[in-house]
Amino acid sequence: MKAVQHFCTITRHKILVMKECFQVGLYKQGLLHDLSKYSWTEFRVGCKYYQGDRSPNNAEREKTGCSLAWLHHKGRNKHHYEYWIDYGDNKDAAMTGMKMPVRYVVEMFLDRIAASKIYKGAAYRDTDPLAYFLGGKGQYLMHPETEELLEKLLRMLAEKGEEETFRYVRHDILRRDKNKKASVEGIETTTDAKIRDEQSSHA
Repeated sequence: MKAVQHFCTITRHKILVMKECFQVGLYKQGLLHDLSKYSWTEFRVGCKYYQGDRSPNNAEREKTGCSLAWLHHKGRNKHHYEYWIDYGDNKDAAMTGMKMPVRYVVEMFLDRIAASKIYKGAAYRDTDPLAYFLGGKGQYLMHPETEELLEKLLRMLAEKGEEETFRYVRHDILRRDKNKKASVEGIETTTDAKIRDEQSSHA
């Protein structure tokens, strides 16, 4: 019975995130979101520790001292900020959060909305994802710019709702990021062409 319940929960969550991703134009990420949850390493833990009102990974961690399912999951899903934790530039520095690509920050934002909807059910409010985030603020090993963008989107959701926030994400945040990448690629292409021309002239 728990296996069926867990399967239904993770599938409902995946479908919610997929719909949200499609709304902001992240089609590939929507299709691929959380596929590792169906792997045996993660799925069996979800079945064994299923509770329905919180992640089974928390229950596994409480029981065994660590969650192997979570370690497996975070290492395969780039929308989790924990995926981006690494050693700092200084070789003596402690572990630190690397800056996440904008599209994965957006997916993380959408993931938090969907998780809140799944666990809160009919009681869900647009303020819930922000409240959850603020409950752990100061403890996240997250790059400052990544955390700033995530909090900005969560606050906008709480104040203006999904429709306006999703429209802002699609037409402002992601479009600006796409244009920035295109500009950088254009500069790199022009620079490469100039180098080839100079090499040809000296040949």
